[in-house]
Amino acid sequence: MTTDPGLLVRRPLDYVLLPAFILGIINAIALSLPEALGVPRTPDSPWPVLRALHTWAVEQEPQHLVMPPTLQASLLYDAFVQLPLLVVLTVGIWKLKSWPWLRTLALVYSVSAVMNMYFYFMQTFLGPDSPPHLGVYLPMNLPWVIVPLLVAYRFRPYWAASTDR
Repeated sequence: MTTDPGLLVRRPLDYVLLPAFILGIINAIALSLPEALGVPRTPDSPWPVLRALHTWAVEQEPQHLVMPPTLQASLLYDAFVQLPLLVVLTVGIWKLKSWPWLRTLALVYSVSAVMNMYFYFMQTFLGPDSPPHLGVYLPMNLPWVIVPLLVAYRFRPYWAASTDR
């Protein structure tokens, strides 16, 4: 029996990826998009989520208070690249769409998201304001690297997936 390499089938990993994608979409809409568009991150911000981000920035990530260019680029990526990619990937996995370009899109998302987090972490750890509490900072930020790696594993090329058995 031959399986079609373009056929998308449900895998156990999908049950981890779908909630992560939905949280990523919510994060991009609620945090990254307003922040990228210049909504102020102040205690009296008109957007309540950015008021909370101000508190987080004071306690964990001071670079959100005085935005360096790498963080601005990361937010623009989150809002205008990652958000649409996550929406398409969510629909594709949820509905098991066998779009011929979905695997390529997933791998493009994976590589670009990991590179985005590379620059984000470089700014965070090598910049002037390192996070004071890694036990709080890392669990909140490492999923932004782990999920794209899981997507790359989920959508690895068919020839690699067929040799895993």
